[in-house]
Amino acid sequence: MTENGVLMNANTLSPAVPMPAEATLLRPTFDAARMLSELAAVRTHAWDRQRVYDDKGVGSQTDVDWRCLALRSPGGDGDRTDPGGPGAEDFADTEWLDQLPYVRQILGSIPAPLHAVRLMALGPDTVGMDHTDPKYGPRWGVVRLHVPVVTNPAALLVLDGVEHAWQPGEFWFGDFSRTHRVQNHGAEARTHLVIDALVVPGLAEVFPQSWASYFADGDVLFNRQACPQRAVERARAACRLEIPVSFGLWESEADLAVGEPTTLARVHETGSGLELALDTGQRLGLVHLGESEYRFAGWSEERTLQLFTDGPTPSAVLRTRAGRQGQQLTVPVTPGQQR
Repeated sequence: MTENGVLMNANTLSPAVPMPAEATLLRPTFDAARMLSELAAVRTHAWDRQRVYDDKGVGSQTDVDWRCLALRSPGGDGDRTDPGGPGAEDFADTEWLDQLPYVRQILGSIPAPLHAVRLMALGPDTVGMDHTDPKYGPRWGVVRLHVPVVTNPAALLVLDGVEHAWQPGEFWFGDFSRTHRVQNHGAEARTHLVIDALVVPGLAEVFPQSWASYFADGDVLFNRQACPQRAVERARAACRLEIPVSFGLWESEADLAVGEPTTLARVHETGSGLELALDTGQRLGLVHLGESEYRFAGWSEERTLQLFTDGPTPSAVLRTRAGRQGQQLTVPVTPGQQR
C-alpha cells in the first residue's frame, strides 16, 4: 500500500477453549402466550420476503416463503427485511415495535447492544437452502438469538447437521456462521423473534454455566461501549487516506498487507457524526469507541479504524479482529475536511 505501511499479526496464543455446542438454550424463558397475542397486532398485512445484505448493501429477496417484519433496522426503517450490517446508519427501533410492548420488554432484558430485530415467518411446506451467515458468531463479536413464537412438530432448524425443534417462549443461541437451513413441513407458518446483538461481557449471564470457560478463554471477540464525541472532536478526525479495498468488504477476510489494491477514503463530519466515504461508493458510519478508534455503524469491532491526525506524522491504524487474533496496518493520512 505505502512504503511505511506495517502489517502486524497477533502473537501466538494458547489454544482457545472451543464452543461447547452449535446451539444452547439460554436464560430466561418468556411468556409464549403474551407474545402470540401481540403477534396479531402486526399481522394485519402481508409481510415482505426476507432480503439479503452484503458488501453492496440490500440485495435480492429470498425465493422461498420466508417473510419478515423489522422491529429494529438501520435507521429504524420498518420496510427493511434484511439483517443490515455495516453502513451509513446504525440500528434503531421501527414503528412496529411500538405495537409490541411485551416484545420490547424482552428486548430490554437482553444485556447487550441490539442490532437487527425481526419477526421471521417461514411459510407452510417451505424449505430453505443450506447456507451460512458469514461472521454471525461470537468469534466476530456478533450473536444471533431466537425466541420462537409459533411453531409445529414439522418445523425444524438443521444447524451443523443437528436437528433442532425449538419451542415457543424458549430463548436460544445458535452459531449461524455454521451451515444451516430452516424447514417447515407443517400446515402453519413457523414464526420466530430473531435478535442480532453485539457480544459484550454481560451477555455471558444469559448462557448456561457450562459456557463460562468459553467466554473466559474461548475465541470470542468482545465489543466496547460506544463513546460519543463532541462536534469539535469529530472535526479533528476529518482526513483523507488510502485503504485496502478489502477493508470495506466486511464479509471477506481482509488482507491488511502492503501492496494490496487500495481505494481513496475520506473521514468527514455529517452533521450528526462521522462517516468513512470510499471511492468505491461505500458509505460507512463510524461509532467512536474511545481514543479516536471507531467501528463501522451496524457492525462489531471485527474491524476498526483509529485516527492520529495530530502531530508531525498523521496516520491511521486499520484493524481486523477474529476472536483473540487480528491484524493491523498503519497508513498515512492527510488531515482536514476534504470536499
